[in-house]
Amino acid sequence: MIIVQLNKKDFEYDIHSLVKAFYQDENVKICYEPPEDETEASLILVISYEAGKEKARLEVGLFGPGGRLLLQMEEELPAGTDRKETKNRLKRLLYRLLSGHTGRTLPWGNLTGIRPVKIPMALMEKGLSNGQIAEYMRNTYYTSREKTALAVAVANQERHILREIDYKNGYSLYIGIPFCPSICLYCSFSSSPIALWKNQVDQYLEALFKEIEFGGGAFAGRKLNTIYIGGGTPTTLEAEQMDRLLNKLEKSFSYSHLQEFTVEAGRPDSITREKLQVLKEHGITRISINPQTMNQKTLDLIGRRHTVEETKEAFALARSLGFDNINMDLIAGLPGEGTEEMAHTLEEISGLDPDSVTVHSLAVKRASRLHMLLEEYKGTFANTEEIMELAADYARRAGMFPYYLYRQKNMAGNFENVGYAKAGKAGIYNILIMEEVQSILALGAGASTKMVWASDRIERIENVKDIRSYLERIDEMIDRKRSGIYGGKDAGI
Repeated sequence: MIIVQLNKKDFEYDIHSLVKAFYQDENVKICYEPPEDETEASLILVISYEAGKEKARLEVGLFGPGGRLLLQMEEELPAGTDRKETKNRLKRLLYRLLSGHTGRTLPWGNLTGIRPVKIPMALMEKGLSNGQIAEYMRNTYYTSREKTALAVAVANQERHILREIDYKNGYSLYIGIPFCPSICLYCSFSSSPIALWKNQVDQYLEALFKEIEFGGGAFAGRKLNTIYIGGGTPTTLEAEQMDRLLNKLEKSFSYSHLQEFTVEAGRPDSITREKLQVLKEHGITRISINPQTMNQKTLDLIGRRHTVEETKEAFALARSLGFDNINMDLIAGLPGEGTEEMAHTLEEISGLDPDSVTVHSLAVKRASRLHMLLEEYKGTFANTEEIMELAADYARRAGMFPYYLYRQKNMAGNFENVGYAKAGKAGIYNILIMEEVQSILALGAGASTKMVWASDRIERIENVKDIRSYLERIDEMIDRKRSGIYGGKDAGI
């Protein structure tokens, strides 16, 4: 265990995230007083700072067993340094100390947020050049040249793709289908095996339809830009159920400004010709068929109850029905996988020639079975720069460019998730949900609506995750949205 002792309650998230990035296999505990029992700690990190109009000072010290001082750094700050600059300077100081002790650097430096592209996007709005932005990121956050270039490249692509999106009057729609054929080892989403709910899916749809009716009325004066049906695995719905859902959406929302409609087909073992035909008939423009890996041994290990061959068959079937914008999700750092396994997956994917590929770095979430079985799998999963570069090189050769990027806590190797796409095939919704520049109406169990107001204030309206609770409390979920959208006023809806 690593104990971090702070002299005040401030910047805890950033400090914890940064320490965890250097020591991924260690538990990190934050406290505000000297620990009563220091023997449980392999390292103790003492951080103190004072910030004021006349005096400002940072100090970080790293102690080993028995209180032995290992490394210490301090810095005087200019008087009147504001909170944001104090945080940045503290993170730089802490990064230098941990890097000096471990002999390691991190690809994203001291960045702890999940949306690194927001930084170059904001600087572009201020008129800075790509070169000026790159210099700022390297000096402020110690990002590597490669990750700095990636962030700036993605920011440029995002600005180009979103140039025709109406942030003020537009919005996007998310529909959650919280069922899956089985629950993967790494999954932390609020989804349930379809076998347990098969007889109640229609009941779920009826509750969802009530919420759809409300949402369609509440947002009637806005322009709907993108729709994303996710989960879970939306194609666990039967063809007839999917048809009813899509009909309900068409009746409840205007598609006159719609630029993209994505259905995450996801699991190959949930895809049938009948379901794909329903999607095609309703004008779905983009689908995902997600193998995560093309190594059968890994598929079996992580609980994906389909074969590599079924992935190929589902993809070929979608192509034969005319789908010309198909995404595939991959995960880097799965248990037992290294460069050889990733190279094999990319070779198999190359033969299918998808229109976009999203490469996720494995993140071990607390709610996943992988986290609960961490000791059993410890040492079997790791991500490396070489693995991520293999994926980037495949994307370049396939004519794809990086168009969106985000990070998560506890990512293997402290890397990132990157979406690559061919020209005209990028997922607009993916960018919008990451950049938080447009309101997103989210419906279904576990869905989280984001209201982006003119003042750049963002408010979230959460639905309950538990399916049973969603069914029983659907009227409450609608009332939550009514209150969040209208500020507690009914407005006749």
